[in-house]
Amino acid sequence: MLSDSIIIGSALSYMGVLFAIAYYGDHRADIGRSIIANPYIYTLSLAIYCTAWTFYGSVGLAATGGVDFLPVYLGPTLMAVLFWFVLRRIVRITKIHRITSIADFVASRYGKSGLLAGMVTVIVVLGILPYISIQLKAIATSFSLLRRYPMVSMAETAQHPVWSDTTFYVALVLIVFAILFGTRHIDNTERHEGMVAAVAFESLFKLVAFVTVGIAVTFGMFGGPADLFEQAATKPELAALMRFEAVPGGYGGWLSLTFLAMMAFLFLPRQFQVLVVENVNETHIRKAIWLFPLYLFIINLFVLPIALGGRLTFPQGGVDADMFVLALPMANHKPDLALLAFLGGLSAATSMILFETITLSTMVCNDLVMPLLLRANPRWLAQRTDLSGLLLGIRRAGIAVLILLGYLYYRFIGESYALVTSGLVSFAAAAQFAPPILIGLFWKRANRRGALIGLSGGFVVWAYTLLLPAMARSGWLDTGFIEHGPYGVELLKPYAVLGLDHLDPYMHAVFWSMLFNIGGLVFGSLLSRPDPIEQVQGSQFVNVLEQDRHDGDSLLWRGVAETADLYDLLARFLGPQRASEAFDHYAHQHNGYPLQADSRLIHYTERLLAGAIGAASARVMISSIVMGEVLSIEEVMTILDESTQVIEYSRRLEQKSRELEATSAELREANNQLQKLDQLKDEFISTVTHELRTPLTSIRAFSEILLANPDVSIEQRSQFLGIVVKESERLTRLINQVLDMAKIDSGRIDWHIEEIDLRALIQDAINSTSQLFRDKLVALHADLGDRSVIVVGDRDRLIQVIINLLSNAVKFCPDQGGEVTIRLHPLESRWRVVVTDNGPGIAADQHQLIFEKFHQVTDVHGGKPKGTGLGLPISQKIVEHHGGSIWVESILGEGASFIVDLPSKPNSE
Repeated sequence: MLSDSIIIGSALSYMGVLFAIAYYGDHRADIGRSIIANPYIYTLSLAIYCTAWTFYGSVGLAATGGVDFLPVYLGPTLMAVLFWFVLRRIVRITKIHRITSIADFVASRYGKSGLLAGMVTVIVVLGILPYISIQLKAIATSFSLLRRYPMVSMAETAQHPVWSDTTFYVALVLIVFAILFGTRHIDNTERHEGMVAAVAFESLFKLVAFVTVGIAVTFGMFGGPADLFEQAATKPELAALMRFEAVPGGYGGWLSLTFLAMMAFLFLPRQFQVLVVENVNETHIRKAIWLFPLYLFIINLFVLPIALGGRLTFPQGGVDADMFVLALPMANHKPDLALLAFLGGLSAATSMILFETITLSTMVCNDLVMPLLLRANPRWLAQRTDLSGLLLGIRRAGIAVLILLGYLYYRFIGESYALVTSGLVSFAAAAQFAPPILIGLFWKRANRRGALIGLSGGFVVWAYTLLLPAMARSGWLDTGFIEHGPYGVELLKPYAVLGLDHLDPYMHAVFWSMLFNIGGLVFGSLLSRPDPIEQVQGSQFVNVLEQDRHDGDSLLWRGVAETADLYDLLARFLGPQRASEAFDHYAHQHNGYPLQADSRLIHYTERLLAGAIGAASARVMISSIVMGEVLSIEEVMTILDESTQVIEYSRRLEQKSRELEATSAELREANNQLQKLDQLKDEFISTVTHELRTPLTSIRAFSEILLANPDVSIEQRSQFLGIVVKESERLTRLINQVLDMAKIDSGRIDWHIEEIDLRALIQDAINSTSQLFRDKLVALHADLGDRSVIVVGDRDRLIQVIINLLSNAVKFCPDQGGEVTIRLHPLESRWRVVVTDNGPGIAADQHQLIFEKFHQVTDVHGGKPKGTGLGLPISQKIVEHHGGSIWVESILGEGASFIVDLPSKPNSE
C-alpha cells in the first residue's frame, strides 16, 4: 500500500537530495573547484530537454500516433550535428560579452537594445507558460493516480477549489525549492553550477527510472519484444501504430515537428542556459555531439513498447495514455517500481520548472523590471548603496509569479489538453528566436529595426494561430473564431490563414510565423541603417571565430569617469565583496588601474554589470556616470576601418609567413633529395666505372693473349673467345641499361604495343636465363598454368622485366641449395607474376629505395653492391607504362618475392 505520507515523503526526500547536490556544487564553485568542468556532466545537463513531456507525454503520443513521437527527438539529434558550427559560435560570444540569457543575447547583438530585450522576455514568459503548466499537470496527475494504488483508475476530472487542489500545493513547494536553488546570491556570470550538477543527476535518475519501467513491461508483463509486438499486431488499431502510415499530417507534419524541436532545443530559455551560459569549456561540445543523441536514443527505446503494453493492458481506455508509465507497474502490482516511476516523472518535471523559472526570473529582472525602475525613479536607485538585495527580491518574486501563472494556465486552459499538445505551443514560441539569432550570427547587415519587425510579426502570428485557439477551445473565447474566422472572415481562420487548410496546426503556424519573422527581419534591415553600436556588435558577433578576443566596443566610450564611481556602481548591484574581487582581478591583469577610468575599464565594468542586470540596463547605468558622449558613426567607422585594415594586414603577413615557411621546408627537402641523388650518382658512377672496367680488362687481356700467342690450342682458343663474348654481352647489357634509363626519363623510348601471350613470354624469359641457373646450380620452379594469357603491351620491354627479375633472383640465391619460383595466376581484372627466391631477403627500410635510380642493395655482410642499380627502376617504369604495378615483399633472412600486376586485356564489345 502506498500511503500519502510515503509518496510525499519520498518526493520531498528526492528533492532534498537534489538540493544537497546543488549546495555541494555551489560550494565547490565558491572555492574554485568547479564540479561541472566535466564534459559528461555538461552533456547530462542538456537532457533537461527531456521533461515530463518525454517521461509521460511521448508514451501518450505513441499510444495514439505510433512513431509520431520521434520528430521531437530527431530535431535535437540533427541540431547536435551543427553544434560545432553554431553552438560553439554562440558560446564564445556569450563568454566574451558576459551574456546571461537569450534575451540578453538578442539585445546585445542588435545594439544592446532594451526594447528588444523586453520584447524577447515578454514572448518567452507568454510562450513558456504552457510548458510550465504541463509539468504541473504531470506531477498532479501522477500523484493523483499513484495515491489510488492498488486501484488503477484516474481521479475525477471535476475541478476543485484552489485550496483543495493538489497542483496548487505542488506549485507552492516548487516556488520554495526554486528560490532556495537559484537565488542565493547575485553572480555576475549568472552561472548556477550547483543546479547544473543537480540537473545532471536528475537526467541520469529519470533515464534509469524510465528504462527500468520499460524493461519490466517488456520482459516482465510480456514475454519480450517479440511477444509484445506479436500481440499488438493481432489488433488492427495497434498494428497501425507500428507503421509510418499512422503518422497524422504525413511527412509535412514530421518536418514541422522536427524543425520545432531543433529550434526549441537551442532557444528554449532553460536550454539556452545549460547549452550556452553554463558551458565552462568549449571542448565539452565535442563530447555532447555524440553523447546527447545516444541519451535520447536510450530514453526513447521503450516508448513504443510501453505504449503498446498500455493499450493491451487497458483496452477500454480507463487510464490516460500519458500515465501508462506509472499505471503499468501499478497494474502489475509492483509498488516499488510504481514509486520509482513517479519519482522519475517528478524529477523530469521539477528540474524543468526550477531551471526554467530561475532563468526566466533573471530575464524578467534584467530586461523588464530593472529598465522600468531605472527610468521611473533613477534618484531612488542612486541613493541605495547596495542593490543586490533588491535584485534578489525581484528574482524571487519573479519565480513565484511565473510558477503561479503556469498553475493558472494549467487550471484554466491547459488541463483539457494532452501534455504534448501544450508543449508544442511553447516550442513554436521558442522558434521565433531562431531568425534574429541565427541570421544575426552570419549577416552583419541585420539590425535592430529588422529584428523588432520580424520578431513582432512572428510573435503575433504565433499568438493568433496557436495561443488564441487554445484559449478558445478552453472556453475563454468564442469557438466560432476558430471555425469561421474573426467576424466571419474565413480567410483569417487561425488554422487556415488565406485558405491554407491542408496543413496540421503546428506546421501551419510554423510556416506563417517564420514567413513574417524572416521577411520582417530581412526587409527591415535592408530599409534602415544600423547605428554605431549595432555595427560594432554585428561585426563582433559575425567574426567571433575569426578574430582574437577583444574589447572592440570599448572604443565607443569617449567620455571619462572616476574609477571610484565605477566601483561604487558595481558594488551597488553585486555587493562590495564581489565588486572588490572584480577590481582586484582587473588590477592584477593591467598592473593597477587609473584614478580616472579609461575606456577599457569603463567597458570592463559594463560587462560585469551586464552579467547582473543585463546588457541594456548596464549600458544605461554606465551612461549615467560617464561624462562625455559616445563616438559618432563616422568616428566609429574610421576606427573600425583602421582596425580592420590592421587585422587584415596582420593576417596577410601571417599567411605570407606561413607560405614562406612552407616554401623553405620544401626547398630544404628538395636540397636534401638533391644531395642524396648526388651521392647516389657518385656511387653509381663508381659502380658503373668498375663494371665497365672489369669486362673491358678481361676482353683486352684475352685478346692480347690470343694476339701474342698464335700457337694456342684450338680448345684453349675457344675457351678464351667464349670469355671475350661473355664479357662483351655483359658490357652490352650495362650500356643498354644506361641508354634505356636515359630514353625512359626523356620520353624518347619507342613502344610497340600489341596483343601478346604473357605465359609464352615468361617461358621465353626462362629459356633466355636458363644458362644462369645452370651455372649457379639454382633450381627453377615454374607455375604458369596450361592456357594462353593474352595481355596488351610491348613484348620486348616486358620480357626485359621478367629477365631482370629472374637474373636478380639467381644473383641473390645462395651458392648451394638456391631455389627460384615463378608463378602466373589471375586476379580480378589483372594478371599477377610473382618471382620468389630463397636468398638473404631485403630489409623493410629498403623496399621502396631499391626502385630508385642508382640505389643498390649490399650483401648481407655489408660488402660491395651487386649490380648497377638500374634494373629495377627500369622495370618499374616499364610496368607502370603498361598500367601495372611492381613491388617487393620480403623479410630479412627469408628470401624475397617480386610481384608484378598487369591489367588483363579488356573485353571487346
